[in-house]
Amino acid sequence: MQQITEDGTHINGANGTTNSIQDEDNRRLTDEEFERYSRQVIVPGVGKEGQLRLINSRLLIIGAGGLGCPAAQYVAGAGVGTIGIVDGDVVELSNLHRQVGHSTSRIGMKKVDSLITHLEGLNPLPSYIPHPVHITPQNAADIISQYDLVMDCTDNLATRYLISDVCVLLQKPLVSAASVQKSGQLIVLNCPPTPQGLVEGNCAPCYRCCFKKPPPPSSMMSCGEAGIMGPVVGMMGVAQAGEAIKIIASALHLTSQSDGPDRNLRQPSLLIYTYDLESAVGPYSFRALKMGSRKKNCFACGENSTLTLEGIKSGNPNYDQFCSVPASSRSLPPEERITAAAYHRARERGELPEHILLDTREKEHFSLGKIDGAVNLPFSRFLMKAAAIKRDGSPVDDILPTVSTGVDTPIFVVCRRGLDSQEAVEKLKELGLDNGGQRKIVDIIGGMKAWKEEVDPSFQFI
Repeated sequence: MQQITEDGTHINGANGTTNSIQDEDNRRLTDEEFERYSRQVIVPGVGKEGQLRLINSRLLIIGAGGLGCPAAQYVAGAGVGTIGIVDGDVVELSNLHRQVGHSTSRIGMKKVDSLITHLEGLNPLPSYIPHPVHITPQNAADIISQYDLVMDCTDNLATRYLISDVCVLLQKPLVSAASVQKSGQLIVLNCPPTPQGLVEGNCAPCYRCCFKKPPPPSSMMSCGEAGIMGPVVGMMGVAQAGEAIKIIASALHLTSQSDGPDRNLRQPSLLIYTYDLESAVGPYSFRALKMGSRKKNCFACGENSTLTLEGIKSGNPNYDQFCSVPASSRSLPPEERITAAAYHRARERGELPEHILLDTREKEHFSLGKIDGAVNLPFSRFLMKAAAIKRDGSPVDDILPTVSTGVDTPIFVVCRRGLDSQEAVEKLKELGLDNGGQRKIVDIIGGMKAWKEEVDPSFQFI
């Protein structure tokens, strides 16, 4: 963490080295800096002092995707002096509708290199440092320790907990955001930074203080599964940049909360943004939820926390295990499963009797392509219907689409990748739709992804 000593010396906490920063009254912005940042410098709360803090700061952006691209553009444009970018992926065509720091000509390039190419064209003054790797428990501390402030622009829940834990241990402020489909959220954590275990007063929370436990894995979907609107993730990335610029310009990242009672701490809040494509009244809405301060019993920052950087590097805690369940937790017996290729062959040869083919993908996925004869029963609606049957005693047959079939007509279930369909088979049996074993209910292994790979390579799978 950077600090300013009484004699005006700049201390870099990553390596203990010092370098002189001239007093703001004597340090002149260069002619290029003055012209480039002049409209920003005259904004109340920035001034020359705030601009110099930006120029002398080191900021880390983890994730060069939908959040990281707009965030990086605005902190680079604002004049943050050193910007590190962490990402282990390459640019893909499906990224470009929202990841505006990349381009068609750079498809296949490492994202960190592509984004830096874009930023250098925007503002050549900052130093850009590529970290072309995925952030992991083994490298997180080594990378984060080099910077003053961290922006979490990732789309992985386990990674969010990891980044927050390391920021607590290294006393780094963290600006965290997330976005999926038509909504996003933003929160500023550990700002001003506070030593681990200090809980007296109104100390800023960490990610675990706000989200002690992750949501069930079944409720979480990535952008690849659920989709994402570019303006939504762009809005969150821009908001992240705004928070980072404000923190640096006001020197909150240079002041530990252990320095005294006047901690310049505002009430932490979770900003929720929703973009409504179907509303005729308004296209979006913002809500701010007040969050509590640091929790005494927090696993990461609480007064009895045993979390260490050495433990994280050695695999304690196990972030993947904390945020998910083993993939093998659900597996139907072989007689209740069939491969996509075997199902196709049986249909082609006329070996399958009359049957119902339920496709449990959401309607947007279903609209892009389907197996001939499939009827759509979105998994979310299926679960609601199943719950209503158990709760209210609704007719069991209401859960099936209206098709002319007998009570013993076999049911085949397909989904996107073969997970939801297995749960659907189990619930259909729980509801008694297998007629005591007389009706066959079968899962198509691997879902529509397997259909593309085994049967129809031209199928447009998302």
